[in-house]
Amino acid sequence: MNHASGGGALRAPAGDIAPQHWEGGPLDCGACAYALLRELPGEQGCEPGHACMQDIYARWIDRFFRWHPALGDEQLEHPYFEVRAIAARHASVFRLVAMIDDPDETVRLQIALRLPLAQLSRLATDPHREVRIRVAQRLSPVALATLRNDPDYGVRELVALRLPLAILPLMAGDPDRAVRMRVAQRLEMPALLRMANDAEAEVRRIVAERLPAPLLSRLATDDDWRVRWEVAQRGDAATLHALRDDEDAEVRQAVAERLGRAANREVTQLGVVHG
Repeated sequence: MNHASGGGALRAPAGDIAPQHWEGGPLDCGACAYALLRELPGEQGCEPGHACMQDIYARWIDRFFRWHPALGDEQLEHPYFEVRAIAARHASVFRLVAMIDDPDETVRLQIALRLPLAQLSRLATDPHREVRIRVAQRLSPVALATLRNDPDYGVRELVALRLPLAILPLMAGDPDRAVRMRVAQRLEMPALLRMANDAEAEVRRIVAERLPAPLLSRLATDDDWRVRWEVAQRGDAATLHALRDDEDAEVRQAVAERLGRAANREVTQLGVVHG
């Protein structure tokens, strides 16, 4: 296709990117469906190298549709994926359902951001992870259950952050540590207690941060000093005494500080009673 420019060469603004047709070669404004816009001033019209739907550069395409959002519906089948993707930002939401199977993930990503929630689950099995991530960010919490076994851990992390607490225990055995950490940050008892046996110390540390204090003694002998340190921050008196001779200096210091504060409170209270 010949895109030789009519009416003189098109120049890019100083220091910017030269205009180029999305199929290669120079722009031909005379062959554009919106050629008449060239006659209009400023944001009423268009400007090669600044606001142009036929350019290869997405920034210029985006500016064109921001100037003319009503044209979005007309370009949802444009052969250039950048045009379709940017047009989808401005098109009527009622037109977006027909684009769910667009061959380009950039377009489907835009669809996932705007599709009505009632239709969004149709993108839950999209082959591209970024699309599924956007779906996981927008789906209703109950509908998220369909994504809890997604092959991508990033998608499952988002699910773990938003899944209803009643269903969340189903993800406590997720194969990825990062996902289980998100689960441990939200789980309630008694499901939280079951994660005290997790294989990863970072998960157990989060459990130690959140378990009721009377239950922390089961983690006082954990293999990882970071878990025992968390126990020392919140454990009851019996648990603290069990940790006084811990092999790690940081744990022993945390225990000593807490026992010291407790002793000072007792002295203060005795002084008040006998004062």
